[in-house]
Amino acid sequence: MILVIGAGAVGSFLGATLARAGEEVELLGRDRPPDSVAGTPRLILIAVKMPDLAGAITTAQAWPEAPVLAVENGIGADEALLAGRPRGGLIAGSLTTSIERTEDGSIERLSPGGIVLAPVRGDVGGLLRQERDAFIAGGLRARATADPAAMRWSKLLINLMGNASGAIVDLDPVAVYRDRGLFQLERRQMAEALRAMRGLGLRPIKLFAADTRLLPIAARLPDPLVQPILVRVVAAGRGGKRPSLHLHLAAGSARRTEVDWLNGAVARAAAGLGQAAPVNARLAELVEECNQDPGRWAWFRGRPDRLFEAIPVA
Repeated sequence: MILVIGAGAVGSFLGATLARAGEEVELLGRDRPPDSVAGTPRLILIAVKMPDLAGAITTAQAWPEAPVLAVENGIGADEALLAGRPRGGLIAGSLTTSIERTEDGSIERLSPGGIVLAPVRGDVGGLLRQERDAFIAGGLRARATADPAAMRWSKLLINLMGNASGAIVDLDPVAVYRDRGLFQLERRQMAEALRAMRGLGLRPIKLFAADTRLLPIAARLPDPLVQPILVRVVAAGRGGKRPSLHLHLAAGSARRTEVDWLNGAVARAAAGLGQAAPVNARLAELVEECNQDPGRWAWFRGRPDRLFEAIPVA
């Protein structure tokens, strides 16, 4: 049995995909305690937002030997699981398919893409191949890669695009990339992330529907040439869905956002390398300011000029 911790859109989608392949799947949401699960899972799939990961790790401790497949965005999930679960195999997963829960509760797939899996700890090669094949049988493209850090950072590059800046000014990613000033801000953000990756000895890899190996090339091209290309890339990749930070602010929840594991992770990595990442650091601060203070968000909404004033280096 595969136990999915996190019954949101992503967890439900991945669980349904594995079920279509013939796997026995149970979803464990916030309304179900671990003791309601019958038997011991042969795999725990954790699909929660990063602020909820600590709670998911605590839940997974009911089965300390069970291997985990962690499908989280941002940087830090693997490190948290290694520290919080001293035993059990660990596989990292990056999903590039845009998923949305509709008003009637069903799950809608908005874009193509797929899932990439990478071994992190333990003898998980056989399990990884088995789940890769199950995802494929369930209708989702899947493959394996050997470098989980490069995979996580490559997915981070995608998650950064139009996310924090769009959330702050209340614009969708396509509108962000069409705006000349916001596009330049996005380029500064991406340049900082790519520089941090180089400092860590990592190179972008190809993910399904997103070949991040092309981003360093795009970073060297002039705005008039690369801007229309990236507008189309962003439009195709999102499938019309707003990114996570924008959805969080729009929901009006004061719960912590994922920005600390996105832009904040870039800023921390850069600082550890003796680099500077002022755009990412400031975007992380501003997203949380808008999250905690609706008046602060109202100040920025629809006003990119105010965002530029708040990030002078841009």
